[in-house]
Amino acid sequence: EAFIRSILSKPFKVPIPNYKGPLGLRSLGVKRAGLRGPLHDPFEEGALVLYEPPVLSAHDQLKIDKDKVPVHVVVDPVLSRVLRPHQREGVKFLWDCVTSRRIPGSHGCIMADEMGLGKTLQCITLMWTLLRQSPDCRPEIEKAVVVSPSSLVRNWYNEVEKWLGGRIQPLAIDGGSKEEIDRKLVGFMNQRGLRVPSPILIISYETFRLHAEVLQKGSVGLVICDEGHRLKNSENQTYQALNSLNTPRRVLISGTPIQNDLLEYFSLVHFVNSGILGTAQEFKRHFEMPILKGRDADASEAERHKGEERLKELISIVNRCLIRRTSDILSKYLPVKIEQVVCCRLTPLQTELYKNFLKQAKPVEELKEGKISVSSLSSITSLKKLCNHPALIYDKCVEEEEGFMGALDLFPAGYSTKSVEPQLSGKMLVLDYILAVTKSTSNDKVVLVSNYTQTLDLFEKLCRNRRYLYVRLDGTMSIKKRAKIVERFNSPSSPEFIFMLSSKAGGCGLNLIGANRLVMFDPDWNPANDEQAMARVWRDGQKKLCYIYRLLSTGTIEEKIFQRQTHKKALSSCVVDEEQDVERHFSLGELKELFTLNETTTSDTHDKIKCRRCVNGHQVRPPPDGSDCTSDVSQWQHCADKRGLQDSVLKAAWDAAVTFTFHHHSHEEQRGIP
Repeated sequence: EAFIRSILSKPFKVPIPNYKGPLGLRSLGVKRAGLRGPLHDPFEEGALVLYEPPVLSAHDQLKIDKDKVPVHVVVDPVLSRVLRPHQREGVKFLWDCVTSRRIPGSHGCIMADEMGLGKTLQCITLMWTLLRQSPDCRPEIEKAVVVSPSSLVRNWYNEVEKWLGGRIQPLAIDGGSKEEIDRKLVGFMNQRGLRVPSPILIISYETFRLHAEVLQKGSVGLVICDEGHRLKNSENQTYQALNSLNTPRRVLISGTPIQNDLLEYFSLVHFVNSGILGTAQEFKRHFEMPILKGRDADASEAERHKGEERLKELISIVNRCLIRRTSDILSKYLPVKIEQVVCCRLTPLQTELYKNFLKQAKPVEELKEGKISVSSLSSITSLKKLCNHPALIYDKCVEEEEGFMGALDLFPAGYSTKSVEPQLSGKMLVLDYILAVTKSTSNDKVVLVSNYTQTLDLFEKLCRNRRYLYVRLDGTMSIKKRAKIVERFNSPSSPEFIFMLSSKAGGCGLNLIGANRLVMFDPDWNPANDEQAMARVWRDGQKKLCYIYRLLSTGTIEEKIFQRQTHKKALSSCVVDEEQDVERHFSLGELKELFTLNETTTSDTHDKIKCRRCVNGHQVRPPPDGSDCTSDVSQWQHCADKRGLQDSVLKAAWDAAVTFTFHHHSHEEQRGIP
């Protein structure tokens, strides 16, 4: 009996010869003794620490419950190694906001960095950190939802894969039947536990709105709204569907936040942090009315003073949950970007059609009654299309619509819209030369942007005529196909020379770094739309010198639109696609000025900015004080005649048509280029 007991009392030995490892004395299911530790080393070189626990005295360490000791929150080194300084600062700001450390009781923020500063990467870093750690040594959230425009759903999926390298499996919904989508969403919402299989849902605004009922049945830890400026109207269905989602943490991403329309600004802030600005009525009474009164030309000194005080108060509140950095930061990391405004004279045909329309339609007389009619808005559209190419208004001429009676006789004999004739449009003629010279002298690729799909049709005809390989993205293309053609175009080995883009369908968020030249063929009323479209090529990953060409028809409505964009008081607030917006933002005098044609100028815009660099139409050296072209309208850095142009492509275009060019917001001087 004693012998058997002595055998059984011998300790267990691992049955591996010469085994030196641990003996496995710890039983399964028993917690490890000792203090809790952070997921990543906070003292490693380059570590990004989002939270540092308070230092405890030796006495406090003896008293504290070891299971409640807070730990460092440290960004995964896989991500912190690639974050730039401004992105590290952004991630810290986002984390402080969504964990209620900046505004107690509020868990939202607005990421308003300008385009190209890596907002997506900063938000992916935030999500990954929240999904894996917190000061309480467990995940802060279980699930996150990313809502974006449909064209960016696949892009978000690719970005998550790129930066996290398979560490997480997001669920991207970019198509399918209603039943299939509902089934996926129910599966996503039913996930529970510390390690959810697919913790990130990526979905478009449209799909979210249609399937909101499924998503509102449960709760999610975080919602991120990309291109969040579409939530500026709190009355629309998308805003209400997202607002009813059960989540305290909300991040709104917008590179072009609304700045001057205070009610739209209120809607964005109210969405992420409900109540910090009060109700809509309280906001209107306390902020909007005093600020607008103070900005009125007839305001008294007391009203101005009160308006300034309320504006400062508003900014101080909003800046606690809003972070914004400008694209100037990118000049350290990206090649030079040169933005050039090219004013192109109308052709004789366009000039005659333009003057004929103003005589017949009489849009100015329509305005004398003091009411903006539908025909006034139609006149604006007709003139914008005529500036692009006479082919776009040819059908109106055939049907002899108002303003185009007898206009068919002005077209050349035998004219047909089946083939494009660049020589009939000043801008199309310049574009034809830009493309030809670029193709023959370099391996650069070009992005062509227009507000009208009819103009994209003309681009297609031109490309087929010149045998240029191209791809086209507009509202008719499916989401899956969009992602594929963007990826293919960006590949250095792809043969496509031109990427045609509808600014309405794909102006936001797309990464088109495969090209380094972009042509904005027509201006949009809203400067934010143009800024978004022009930021497609000058962003992270771009290796070549970037050229942005903004084409304007000289002395026409296009220059008036551009001047409206650049006016400091009208930034981000001149959305005039709807009748009520036109009435709100334009006086009758300003509208009457739209319907004029200045045939005697090389650039109406340049005339109005009172340029001090030009003498008799020629560029001279900068003023002795080093100042640039300045005016009450905007700031310009260079003006150029043919001799002053450094871009060989535009020199050739100059020979093609009478143009006038000035550089706008160029980043070349920041890089020390003379």
